[in-house]
Amino acid sequence: MTIQWFPGHMAKAKREVQEKLKLVDYFIELVDARAPQSSQNPMLHEVLGNKQKLIVLMKKDLADPKRTSEWVEHFKAQGHEALAIDVSQKSDIQALIKVSKQMGQSINDKRKEKGINPRSIRAMILGIPNVGKSTLINRLANKKRAQTGDKPGVTKQQQWIKIQGEFELLDTPGILWPKFEDQEVGYKLAAVGSIKDQILHLDDIAVYVLKFMKEHYPNVLEDRYQLDLDEEDVVVWFDTIGKKRGCLASGGVVDYEKTSDVIIQDLRNGKLGGITFDLVE
Repeated sequence: MTIQWFPGHMAKAKREVQEKLKLVDYFIELVDARAPQSSQNPMLHEVLGNKQKLIVLMKKDLADPKRTSEWVEHFKAQGHEALAIDVSQKSDIQALIKVSKQMGQSINDKRKEKGINPRSIRAMILGIPNVGKSTLINRLANKKRAQTGDKPGVTKQQQWIKIQGEFELLDTPGILWPKFEDQEVGYKLAAVGSIKDQILHLDDIAVYVLKFMKEHYPNVLEDRYQLDLDEEDVVVWFDTIGKKRGCLASGGVVDYEKTSDVIIQDLRNGKLGGITFDLVE
């Protein structure tokens, strides 16, 4: 199965990113800490070329801390600046500002060496839908400048935002690539909420989450849902979870759609603990 989802405003956003490349000094790419590799847009990599980049792993509070650290080191080994943040933590916001200022200072130092006057640093902030970009910008600007929402595709246009008089950010809409050749990438992004829930069946996403967790986080499934992991039939798992959580239709029959939604929302709300779907090879 090839998953395709490429709304018109995303195609327009890609063109606008290409048009603004010469206006910015470096890029801030936001990825979801629960899927740091899957949430990187390969189409953007082609567009950006060799420009300097800061990779920010968002929603670290919902991810596996050990794997988050591994991914930060992995990105640094690739030659990028990288850090993980929780936008609700002021110290994390300050750490991001500090790294951004250091990158800007380095760029202006190079300008001085070439006899070019330093100027205000401009960065373009990029990421897939629902990665937390607008919320982060509002924290950085310490005011509500960017529109936010808990569904993918809220930001629809570019806008310049000045951050504490230190540097300027060009906000862009979240951009997905036209299709996911790797079906598993699609399921990971659907699980963390970067693809609209209508694109894939909820029960398919829930089954993927349960099977992944059985392999990598079995204790969480046992503790949260009291599942018998020796049971191979996923339907039995759904019956167990549905009955425990009251996801019942008339006649006491388990409502599998409601059960799927419970599993997915538990994941997205952090009730399953820190989960990371991508592993550093």
